[in-house]
Amino acid sequence: MGLPAKDRALVQIVDGALADVARRSGDWLVCRLGCTQCCHGAFAINELDALRLLAGMESLRSAEPELAAKVERRARAWIAEHGPSFPGDRATGLLGQSEEAQERFEEFANDAACPALDPVSGRCDVYAWRPMTCRVFGPPVRMGEGDALGTCELCFTGASEDEIAACEMTVPHELEAELLDEIDASRETIVAFALLRSP
Repeated sequence: MGLPAKDRALVQIVDGALADVARRSGDWLVCRLGCTQCCHGAFAINELDALRLLAGMESLRSAEPELAAKVERRARAWIAEHGPSFPGDRATGLLGQSEEAQERFEEFANDAACPALDPVSGRCDVYAWRPMTCRVFGPPVRMGEGDALGTCELCFTGASEDEIAACEMTVPHELEAELLDEIDASRETIVAFALLRSP
């Protein structure tokens, strides 16, 4: 199954919102190339994110095969190191859905660098295809209706609550949910497994 047709629109909306927030935030938003605070620790990604990474790796294998091979080596090494304690199915890369598996995931690979991260440059080698969590991390974001605004701990230092609120990034949760309805939304994995998926 490929990416839903509207995924490109979702990415464009989110990237446009991030550019707008960066303009409004000025020096408070410290996200820059080489700042890798958000590139450590495993986190769940949905099937839409996984399909986007699959498409990205296919593109990378075609355009930059040596770089794709480096990313794949890092992903394999990541799984070799952290896979034995993975709270899910190592054959498929899918996270377990039981309460016990979810509790285990809270403590899983919290300090591990993402295998998409180039350790020398601090650059994400799949930046154009990165998951939504990566795209919205940093600026003030609400994850759900009525939730408090969350930001990266490195950003908005010294800003007041009103100044932070004035820089809120609107995330199109409804569009993402619509696209997830088109595919198997119950499947969740992590970046390392998604990078090694076959078409």
